[in-house]
Amino acid sequence: MSDSTKIVVLGGGYGGVHAVKKLYKEFKKDRSVEITLIDRNPYHTLMTELHEIAGHRTEPEAVQISFKRIFGGKRVNVISDEVSSIDFEEKVVKSESFEYEYDYLVLATGGQPEFFGVPGIQENSFTLWSLEDAIRIREHVELMFREAAKEPSKEKRAKLLNFVIAGAGFTGMELAGELLELRDVLCDKYHIDKKEVRIIIVEAQDTILPILPEKPQKAAMKYLKKMGAEVHLNAAVKEGEAGKFTLSDGTVYETETFVWTCGIHGSEFTARIPLTKGKTSNDNCSIASPEGIHGMAGCHFDDEDRYVVGERGRILVTENMRSVDFTNVYLCGDMIWYVNEEKVVPQIVETAIQTGDVVAHNIIADIKGGEKKSFKPNYHGFMVSIGGKYGVAHVMGISLYGFMAMAAKHLINVHYLFELAGVNAVWGYLKEEFLTIRNKRSIIGGHASAKIPAYWALPARLWLGFVWVVEGLKKVGEGWLNFSEGTKSGWMFSQGVTQAGAAEAVAAASPEWEEGAEAAGETAGEAAAAAGDAAAEAGEAAADATAAATEWAGEATEAAAEAVNGWTINLDQTIFQWDSPIVVWFRETFMDGLFALLPYQLFQVMIVGAEVAIGLALIAGLFTWPAAVASIGLVFVFILSGMFSWAQLWFLFLAIVMMGGAGHVAGLDHWVMPWLKRRWNSTQLAQRTHLYTDEPVIRRRKK
Repeated sequence: MSDSTKIVVLGGGYGGVHAVKKLYKEFKKDRSVEITLIDRNPYHTLMTELHEIAGHRTEPEAVQISFKRIFGGKRVNVISDEVSSIDFEEKVVKSESFEYEYDYLVLATGGQPEFFGVPGIQENSFTLWSLEDAIRIREHVELMFREAAKEPSKEKRAKLLNFVIAGAGFTGMELAGELLELRDVLCDKYHIDKKEVRIIIVEAQDTILPILPEKPQKAAMKYLKKMGAEVHLNAAVKEGEAGKFTLSDGTVYETETFVWTCGIHGSEFTARIPLTKGKTSNDNCSIASPEGIHGMAGCHFDDEDRYVVGERGRILVTENMRSVDFTNVYLCGDMIWYVNEEKVVPQIVETAIQTGDVVAHNIIADIKGGEKKSFKPNYHGFMVSIGGKYGVAHVMGISLYGFMAMAAKHLINVHYLFELAGVNAVWGYLKEEFLTIRNKRSIIGGHASAKIPAYWALPARLWLGFVWVVEGLKKVGEGWLNFSEGTKSGWMFSQGVTQAGAAEAVAAASPEWEEGAEAAGETAGEAAAAAGDAAAEAGEAAADATAAATEWAGEATEAAAEAVNGWTINLDQTIFQWDSPIVVWFRETFMDGLFALLPYQLFQVMIVGAEVAIGLALIAGLFTWPAAVASIGLVFVFILSGMFSWAQLWFLFLAIVMMGGAGHVAGLDHWVMPWLKRRWNSTQLAQRTHLYTDEPVIRRRKK
C-alpha cells in the first residue's frame, strides 16, 4: 500500500461533485493526497432539468456535463464503474472487476423513487429520476400520439391520449408543464384535436407545490387551468394495473401513460451496505434493474436483470455529515437522514451542495488538522418552471411569477454551471436554452429560433472582405506607407501632441492635423448651413400648413406630413464630429498617449496591415470569427475618431453577421477551425480554465 492518503467519492451527483471540487482545490499541490470519483456514468446529470428532456424541449446531451469537462486537466481520477459492495473494515470499495482502497470514503449515491408499497404502481408506471427515465417518457409520449392518430376506436384513442401524473411537487408540476406545451406540438404533427388530449395531475394533499407559499401556489394553479390541465386534489393513488389506475376516492383513470413523482428515498445501494439507517423505505419489495429503482413501464429488461432490493433507506449521519458507524465515512445529498430543528432536511439540490461542502471541509480537517464544521442548512428559495414560458418561485422571501421566475431559474442554473465547469458549461446551457429554441418554447418565444443558413452570408463575406482590402490599398495610394511624406494619421490626434523621437514627424503632422481640423470645421459649417436651410424650409411649410388649416383641416395634415417627410439625414455626414465631446474624450484618453509612444510609421503600417489582413481573411473564409471581431474593433476606433459616416455603418452590421459561422461555407474555416479546436481542447490550459466549447480532448501521456 502506498503512503498516499486516498479519498474515494462514490457518486457524481450535485453533492459528490461539489465535494470533489473543494477537495481538489485544497490538495491540488499535495501529491500525497489522491482523489478518486466513481460513478456508473461518465457524466454529471442535471437532475433539475430532466423534465425538459422528457418534454422534448431540449436534447439529452443538454443535461449531461461530462466529468472530462468538469475535471479535465485536474489531478482527479474519474472512474466509470458500478460498485457492488463496500468492506468498511478493510476500507475497500468493490465492483465486479476492481477494488478501490480508501482512507476516507464519501457516499453520495443519491436517492431513488419511493412507491410506498402501493400495489401495481412500480410495475406499471414511469418515473422521472434519471436521464434514462426522461428518454423513456419522451419516446413513449410521442408513440402514444402516433398510435392515437391511426386508432379508429374512440375508447382506445382516449386511453392513448390520457396522460396522468401522480404528485404535484416540483417534478410533477414541471413535467406537466412540459407535456402541456408538447401537446400542442404533437397535435399539429399528428393531426389530432387538442381537445382530445388530457393532462391530469393527481395529488393526495389539498394543494399543489406545498413547499411554496400560497400566492405562488395559486398562480401555478391558475396557469395550469389556463393551459387546459386537470388537477385532482385530495386523492391518493390506491392501486394500479396495466392501463388502469384507481384513486382513494374511487376515481379510475384509464391511461397508457402514468408517471409517478410522489417522492424519493434512499437508493437501492443503501440496501447493500451495513450502515445505520435513520429512516427505511415503506416498501421493502421494490424492484431494481441495472439502472437502480425506477418505474418499469416502457422498460425491456430480462428477468435475470431484475431483483428485489430489500430494506433500503436514508443513512443516519452526525452534524458533521459523518456516518454514525465509521469515523472515516462521510455522506452527502439525498441519501442522508439528518434532523435539523425537528425537521428532516429536504432532498433538494441545495442540501446536496451544502452537505458536500461540509463533507469536504471535515475531511480536510481530518487530514490537515482543524476545526470540524457542522451542517447548518441555508436555503435561498425554490423555483419551478411550468413549461418553457412560465414559472413560479419564492427566492429570499420574494415571490416571483412568469418571466421573472423563469429568469431567476435560468440565472441560478448559469451560476451553478459556471462554478461547475466555467464558460464551457455556461455556453452549452445558453446555446441549448436560448439559441436552439424549438417551437417557441422559451421565455423569449421564438425570436432567437430562426437561423440564417451560412451560404446566404457568403456574398456578404466576400464583399466585406473586398472593401476592407480596397480601404487598405487606398491608404497605400495616399502615402500611408511612404514615410518620407511624414505622417498621414496625425489628424486622429490632438494638436500639439509630440511623437517620441520623431520631431520631423511632428512637423509633418502639423499641416496634416490642420488640414483635418479645417476639413472637420468645413463639414461642421456645411452641416450647420444645411440645418439652417432645413429649419427655414420647415418653417415655411409650417406657415403654409397654418394658412391652409383655416380652409381645410385635411390640407393642413398633408402639408405637415410633407414637412416632416422633407426632413432627411445626410448619410455621408460623420456619426460624430471631430470636435464633439466623445471624440475629444476618446482622442485625449487613448489616441494621444498611443501617438506619443508609438512611432507613426508603425502605427500606419498597423492600420493598413489590419485592414488588408481582415479583408483577405474574410475573402478566404479563414479565421472569420476573429476577423469579424477585429473588423468591429476597427469600426469603433474610426467612429470614435470622428471619421466614420452613417453610410459606412454596414461595416459593423455585416461583421456581426460574419460571426455566425460564415467562414464554414466555401472557406478555409471548414477545415482549419475543427483542427484548431481539437488542438486547443487538448491543452491543459483550455481544460483548467474551461475556455473551450464542446468536449475536451484527453491525450494520454506516453510512459
